[in-house]
Amino acid sequence: VPPPLAFEVLDAVMEKLPGFPIVLHGSSSVPPEEVETINKFGGKLEAAIGIPEEELRKAAKSAVCKINIDSDSRLAMTAAIRKVFAEKPAEFDPRKYLGPARDNMEKMYMHKIINVLGSDGKLAE
Repeated sequence: VPPPLAFEVLDAVMEKLPGFPIVLHGSSSVPPEEVETINKFGGKLEAAIGIPEEELRKAAKSAVCKINIDSDSRLAMTAAIRKVFAEKPAEFDPRKYLGPARDNMEKMYMHKIINVLGSDGKLAE
């Protein structure tokens, strides 16, 4: 069962400290497709769970100004690398396995930016 976000705490902070920036640490959603790929190609990520994207979308609309999703990035990279190594075991050129890893991370980040974090089209200030 995914851990729930404490929206009542977020609401209380927003009420008592309007405009106070909040950061969610450890808020990766742990995409099941990445975990599945990792496990399919030799990984052992059992019972890996994260914060549901619906909750992250809701949090992004509150006073939350930053959502840390590093684990999702590492999962995307690891899944792509494991797939290349399993399908091409003789591969040793980092460009041949880091390229797909980078592409998979980019795909994950674009999904998060557009569909989860609500930051599509916004520039960092």
